[in-house]
Amino acid sequence: MHPFDIRDERDQDAAAIEAVTRAAFGTVAYSSGTEQFIVRALREAGCLSVSLVATEDGVVVGHAGASPVEISGGAAGWHGMGPVSVAPGHQGRGIGTRLVVHVLDALRTAGSAGCVVLGEPSFYGRFGFRTVPGLVLPDVPAEYFQALPFGHDLPAGTVAYHAAFEATG
Repeated sequence: MHPFDIRDERDQDAAAIEAVTRAAFGTVAYSSGTEQFIVRALREAGCLSVSLVATEDGVVVGHAGASPVEISGGAAGWHGMGPVSVAPGHQGRGIGTRLVVHVLDALRTAGSAGCVVLGEPSFYGRFGFRTVPGLVLPDVPAEYFQALPFGHDLPAGTVAYHAAFEATG
């Protein structure tokens, strides 16, 4: 097992990020199959507030990003994390965990109010994410939509991700 590094995405990483994301979600039952297109559309829209890669021997093996979200209740400064991707041959080694930690640290440093995520509660709960009554992402099971406030204020309302999350190609 080789050590891996976490760093900011570079322009030349785009194709590798797309390949890792496609591979990571390729066999996941709940995947829409569009995760790589979402990352590309967010990048093209200039909406990746944070975009980090995990590299091993200089090769991109993971990616995680965050982008601004809107909350109907008026809470400002919130971001949504995702997609978080680790190449199948590199999963189970803590790469995804380190990517999530680094994204959250970057958001806190930038002054974000908090972060929401759509994902596995047992994984994201380890970082402090939890369901927040009154905070809703339409059309998803409530237990899979979680929030992590960086202060004491809990938002309420309907969350809307950037239109890039509708990308299909």
